[in-house]
Amino acid sequence: MLIDRFGRYITNLRISVTNKCNLNCLYCHREGEISPGRDMDSERIEIICDAFYRLGIKKVKITGGEPLLRKDIVEIIHSMPDFKEISMTTNGIFLSKKADELADAGLNRVNISLDTLNEEKYRHITGGDVKKVVDAIYAAFNANLTPIKVNMVLMRDINVDDVPEMLEFMSEFNESGINVILQIIELLKLSGLEKYYQDIAPVEKKYSEMAEAVVVREMHKRRQYAIGKFVIEFVKPLDNSEFCMHCNRIRVTSDGKVKPCLLKNDNLIDIRYLEGEELLTAIKRAVMLREPFFCKPS
Repeated sequence: MLIDRFGRYITNLRISVTNKCNLNCLYCHREGEISPGRDMDSERIEIICDAFYRLGIKKVKITGGEPLLRKDIVEIIHSMPDFKEISMTTNGIFLSKKADELADAGLNRVNISLDTLNEEKYRHITGGDVKKVVDAIYAAFNANLTPIKVNMVLMRDINVDDVPEMLEFMSEFNESGINVILQIIELLKLSGLEKYYQDIAPVEKKYSEMAEAVVVREMHKRRQYAIGKFVIEFVKPLDNSEFCMHCNRIRVTSDGKVKPCLLKNDNLIDIRYLEGEELLTAIKRAVMLREPFFCKPS
């Protein structure tokens, strides 16, 4: 089991399999990769995932860029060890044609990025076609890649008013249980995006007061609110010491570096060419470099 200096158990791995993407989202943080190199090949991804599995990682999330741009993505999933859960974050553009094949390979569920159902707004935010993403949600549902998390980054003057419509759309998938969850994500204050920043606390307060049930997740102490057939979760990482102190994930970049924290780039450990005990030791060293980005005031 991996435990950092602050007593946090590391149970989740996010591994980026490519830095390439077919969309150009306004808010993309590229998994914190500033100047990524060449993508790892599938054999290297398999070796790294096996190492993390041996060290007690329970869940893995495949990220990008856009993972479905990789022609060998099905083989990558099929080669993974017996994690408790294998999930993927995708923009959904190519998912409808791949959902069944991904599920057969061992993918358990997906996170799909969708910030609005409005075609014009979606095109402004991403440059893509919202209809393909809607189709992807239906395809993932039919392939049992559930529970589906729909990631909605909240942006001032763009999509704040779209939350009720998004929830209404999600509810049609929840007739027989919780299959689709709307996940409201606070926008990172990246350079040039300050004007779009929207504090999600008032939105959470509104839905918390309506909630019939509340679930506090182990990861980051995120809260999910159930309201009839709606389920809505809030991800508030900024200036949030509770979020950091309950972080149980570690990242690997698309070019093979362990990244202890999304918001830091001065403590990466290169593991691209390591194997065996040397690889395991490097991962353990990276874990000991983890520290909360936002700390409780002293």
